[in-house]
Amino acid sequence: MNTPTTPISRYLALFSYLALLGWVIAWHGWISPHPDLNPTAVTVGWCIPLLLPFIGIIKGKPYTHAWANFILMFYFLHSLTLLYVVNGERWLAAIELLLTTLNFAGNIFYARQKSRALGLKLPRLSEVEKREKARFEGHK
Repeated sequence: MNTPTTPISRYLALFSYLALLGWVIAWHGWISPHPDLNPTAVTVGWCIPLLLPFIGIIKGKPYTHAWANFILMFYFLHSLTLLYVVNGERWLAAIELLLTTLNFAGNIFYARQKSRALGLKLPRLSEVEKREKARFEGHK
């Protein structure tokens, strides 16, 4: 069963994911395209990593929400770097940072809650160690 907060975290993850995708397209395609490169190629290049988990996020798969956070780190580091280095695009980077952070949090909460609701759980390391030790000692 879903917990009462699962829909909130699901909508947060979905909305912030789609908003980040839209923001990347708007930023690199129209708002501030790279002056020396083809804006379409740059926009597609920036969108490809975000499109990798698209189907799983749309379907609400908790595992996809969890691993999508690895992709988000690229955008998180990009926005932090631009906030520090480029004066003219700080507000653009701030929006990217906000959307990335919201998506990261939404993904974590949704993946955790949905996994618990589905009964998916990783065993504790101590439990795994005990089973392995018992299995190893049983073969002697």
